[in-house]
Amino acid sequence: MTTSQKALLLERRGGAFYEGTRPIPKPGPGELLVKIKAFALNPVDWKIQDLDFPFPKDFPAVLGSDIAGDIVEIGDNVQGWVKGDRVWFQGNLGNSDYAAFQQYTLLPAEFAIKIPANTSYEQASTIPVAFLAAAYGLLAPTPLGAGLANTTLDPQSNFSGSSALVVGGTTSVGQFAIQLLKYLGFSQILAYASGHQSTFLKSLGATDIIDRKKYSLDQLPEVVGQLKTAPIKIVYDAVGTAETQNASLACTPDGETLVSSLPTQVVELGNSGKKFFSPMAVVHLPECREFGKVICGRLEKWVDKGVIKPSPVEMIPAGFQAVIDGLNRLRNNQVSGVKLVGRPDSV
Repeated sequence: MTTSQKALLLERRGGAFYEGTRPIPKPGPGELLVKIKAFALNPVDWKIQDLDFPFPKDFPAVLGSDIAGDIVEIGDNVQGWVKGDRVWFQGNLGNSDYAAFQQYTLLPAEFAIKIPANTSYEQASTIPVAFLAAAYGLLAPTPLGAGLANTTLDPQSNFSGSSALVVGGTTSVGQFAIQLLKYLGFSQILAYASGHQSTFLKSLGATDIIDRKKYSLDQLPEVVGQLKTAPIKIVYDAVGTAETQNASLACTPDGETLVSSLPTQVVELGNSGKKFFSPMAVVHLPECREFGKVICGRLEKWVDKGVIKPSPVEMIPAGFQAVIDGLNRLRNNQVSGVKLVGRPDSV
């Protein structure tokens, strides 16, 4: 195998993306080397370019963290995997050797998930980042998340007499939040989303769609109050802006839980007794590793059985120039209800 590979590199924070080459990394103990077959794009990829993120530290850097591919080399002390196994996983934006926008990448074997036979590379690549955001927010034990599941990921309580709200139901995170709320057994799942996506969202488990083009965020608490058939136990802000976090808090009853994709808390809880979680859903972080191993251990079965369904895919042209164009579309809010998925030039 050659020792160098093509990659999309970010020259510096605030700088430009360009196509270049870098060494193919070697797997260390407990690691796998994966030939990338598909990767999905996420808003965080352009935000790292534009905003003052604390990671990555070293530039030029490879970004991208939704990955699917084939194992081509196995490090020492790895069991249960063979060359050629199809896997999908969350990359590590803090280290270019573990990121997506290149031809080969490393993976800690404990976070590898086998792609079921009924799932393509492209479909599998849509899952890791957005699903983990939903899973950490809803299922992970406190203080990582709301702790709605026990240590074996079975529902912590009977939620059949409860309602939940997802703000941003058509976002990738929102789609997985709806599916997990259905898995948890909520009797009513309201989704604030584009009305034309109603059929799709109901296929995931939503019971009521609040059309965001018909009702503003300011109107949302009143509409939720009229539609809910049971007490609201949890609200998931899957959009993650200051505006949606505030509107979501207004929909959260006193004593209940708000989860937000916005990495900072901008709302004031006062003495309401409301609980707030903003999960850092990165399996590679020390505080997230144990839950990461548990959730990754369940995902193959959940996807195979249809408990969790991949996001709809929009393929972009192969190659890294198309990634730059795709990130610009995400930056300009020109993507809705689908996940942009690309491939290296050589797959």
